[in-house]
Amino acid sequence: METIHSDHAPAALGPYSQAMRVGSLVYTSGQIGIDPAAGKITSDTVEGQAAQVCANLRAVLAAAGTDLTRVVKTTCFLADMADFAAFNEVYARHFTGKPARSCVAAKALPAGALCEIEVIAEV
Repeated sequence: METIHSDHAPAALGPYSQAMRVGSLVYTSGQIGIDPAAGKITSDTVEGQAAQVCANLRAVLAAAGTDLTRVVKTTCFLADMADFAAFNEVYARHFTGKPARSCVAAKALPAGALCEIEVIAEV
């Protein structure tokens, strides 16, 4: 088991790692739309936050030696299911391999985020 960390993605907000690599799989923690350079969420739209989430995931996966094309499963959380269509537009641009997915509404997300994604990817 190996802990994965990227300085190009936000540090964990609690007692957990950005990701863990076990064998040929990487399990990421949920990423929200924090801009790592600013240290906070800089977009107030689900589209902007989803794009930042994908950039954060890309950085964490790169640190593990893989990328978004190798993602086999995503779990997505939305603060408001009314954002589902807008979120899907951004999601589809980044997850072109169409991994298996769950998408659920959450009553609240960390730091007031509008969306969060966690992934399992093959290395």
